[in-house]
Amino acid sequence: MPGNLTLEELGRLVESGEIDTVLACIVDMQGRLMGKRFLARHFVESAWEETHCCNYLLATDLEMYTVEGYASTSWQAGYGDYLMKPDLSTLRRADWLEATALVLCDVLDHHGHGEVAHSPRAMLRAQVARAEALGFSPIAATELEFFIFQKSYEEMAAEGYRDLTPISAYNEDYHILQTTKEEAVMRRLRNSLFASGVPVEGSKGEAEAGQEELNLRYGPAMETAENHTIAKHAAKEIGWQEGHAVSFLPKWRHDRVGSASHVHQSLMRDGAPAFYDPEAELGLSETGRHYLGGLLKYASDITVFMAPYVNSYKRFQKGSFAPTRKVWSVDNRTAAFRLCGEGTKAVRVECRVPGADVNPYLAIAAMLAAGLAGIEERLDPGAPLTGDAYEGEAGGSIPTSLRDATEALRGSEMLRKAMGDAVVDHYTRMAEWEQEAFDQVVTDWEIARGFERA
Repeated sequence: MPGNLTLEELGRLVESGEIDTVLACIVDMQGRLMGKRFLARHFVESAWEETHCCNYLLATDLEMYTVEGYASTSWQAGYGDYLMKPDLSTLRRADWLEATALVLCDVLDHHGHGEVAHSPRAMLRAQVARAEALGFSPIAATELEFFIFQKSYEEMAAEGYRDLTPISAYNEDYHILQTTKEEAVMRRLRNSLFASGVPVEGSKGEAEAGQEELNLRYGPAMETAENHTIAKHAAKEIGWQEGHAVSFLPKWRHDRVGSASHVHQSLMRDGAPAFYDPEAELGLSETGRHYLGGLLKYASDITVFMAPYVNSYKRFQKGSFAPTRKVWSVDNRTAAFRLCGEGTKAVRVECRVPGADVNPYLAIAAMLAAGLAGIEERLDPGAPLTGDAYEGEAGGSIPTSLRDATEALRGSEMLRKAMGDAVVDHYTRMAEWEQEAFDQVVTDWEIARGFERA
């Protein structure tokens, strides 16, 4: 997880007055940065070793509500502390903020100082270690899709989110003129991330008005999750600085394209691509086929980690470029799993299930767990689907609701073996609460549909 600063370099920048603030952050269950702003001088003197946070940060929802039913913490247990241990390999400038550096922290138990198993960084690290024990190094890339709106977060909230007008007026997929109008946000985002040690490749317009996609370099799985999280946070802050709301909500209108976060993945072994076999059909090795077989078999088990909210499931619509069936195909954007780079050393699997609301640590960890299970069980994915994956009954459907995905997670023997009962139960409770919270609310759709007619 390379940042672009050492502690010694930070010290010199503090002495020169170039850096005066350090953000020490953990990643919460929702994939957000949570933490503290330190006077940089104090961080260099002592806080670089450790600091602390309330343990409710890994047991709340998007609203920071203290949800009951978690075994790890509760009102009864008094909501104690976690230890935040800065990972100095992630220390970097936060170039989009004035005189600021940023470091990511591991979450440790306050007493025994063991890693908290259900923290997102620990979950991904555990699956990477599992892969390494089998002789593999996981690599991945995520695509970040999001909408930029004309107004700010504050303006839209004050209006009850009723005038949701994108910054552009029409579909801008690969469109240079339209995306030029968004460069006040996007140019700053690309350049600030690069200056902050995030390996940006580029950005492009996506298939809807005001929709952008940011592409980061393919790399080690942990680095990919770090870069994704920092980039998403920076996009929101830069948008806010420029007076625009940036949203990663997967589906903000039923008649608009949703925002995805496709995950590309493969394995390396002894410095060579483990998914590549020049003698095999499509260049896909036996290892690659088994990994893909695991993704297909356990797609329902891991869906909560790819689609964590009620809104996440609104993307899965026919003809939307979001998948609906658990099938794989070759360079086919209608399938849940698309084989890319076939016949080359770059052969890899793209999972098209996750939306823009995904926590990349959880999604990549879950995909690794499924793929490694496929290797261990020597699962075969069968023949690739050809044609329109929205048609027919092949593969069975991706869970169509959070409620269905939660039950698949709860009953997953594979994930319980790979992650442990406590971790699976923790995230099952997270998903249960999201459904419970939604079920209590009367929506605008219900009022408009039934206020007069019912």
